[in-house]
Amino acid sequence: MKKVRMRRITVAIIVSCILLLWLNNTSLFTNKTDTYKLLAHRGLAQTFDVSQVEWDTNTAQIIYEPEHEYLENTIESMEVAFEYGADVVELDVQRTKDGKLAVFHDYDLSMRTNGEGSVNDYTMDWLRKLDIGYGYTADNGKIYPFRGKGIGLMPELSEILETFKDKELLIHMKNGDLETGKILWTYLKNMSDKRLAQITVYGNDDGLMYLREQNSSIRILSMNLLKKALIKYELLGWSGYIPKELHNMEIHIPLSYAKYLWGWPNKFVERMESVNTRVVIVEGNGKWSEGFDTVESLEKIPKGYSGYVWTNRIDTVSSK
Repeated sequence: MKKVRMRRITVAIIVSCILLLWLNNTSLFTNKTDTYKLLAHRGLAQTFDVSQVEWDTNTAQIIYEPEHEYLENTIESMEVAFEYGADVVELDVQRTKDGKLAVFHDYDLSMRTNGEGSVNDYTMDWLRKLDIGYGYTADNGKIYPFRGKGIGLMPELSEILETFKDKELLIHMKNGDLETGKILWTYLKNMSDKRLAQITVYGNDDGLMYLREQNSSIRILSMNLLKKALIKYELLGWSGYIPKELHNMEIHIPLSYAKYLWGWPNKFVERMESVNTRVVIVEGNGKWSEGFDTVESLEKIPKGYSGYVWTNRIDTVSSK
């Protein structure tokens, strides 16, 4: 009888632990009426077949037949993205020879423009003279549909911040070294806390750590930091504990992996929001900035998910 009683107590303890674990991580009792928010990658840009992409691929040379006139990382592309309903717009920045930040993606200017070399080799005034639509083609160079249409369209970060004073921005430091971090801070340091809370920065650790030293609450995304933080969360998150490394962060995670996070989807998002961390889901394996770019792809998003959704085609997925 004593053995039977001990067995029953053991079973009851195990069942209670499982029940508490489930209750602490289920999204069943969370608000399911919320809707997700849209993060537009480089504003509204020309897209391409991701399956053809390698590390050195010139994506301007493999675009789909254009369905719109906008070029990535321009003020016009960001304006139309917000008009379509984007909650956040992502943009790329690189430091120039004269210590400014040009809004441009590629390290090699010849990939997309009529220039050569890197952004770092030239002043901002010189870069403005380039045609950023020069290299785009959808038919292996037979036609260059944007050639001559991108002259003067490469903006400087101050123009973006001035144009979109009350909008949320995700800034990608392409050469995210310490020097770039220091330059970026000159753009951010006089912002109010409210405005700075609308800015997220991602890139390499050196530049990001410098920004964190200047302001501990600035929201950042580092793949190295994120991997370490998520491993710690997987070990301890079942209890509801949120590692300090996950505070004031942005999480980009493929939807196919997200389901393994404690509390996914709604409980997890609520936990992250409580520590000023934004959750962004992406398509694919997260390697090539794959987005939710069709209405059909949006059907994969869990009901009530209130985080952010990465898209390259804000024009096709927006309800506006």
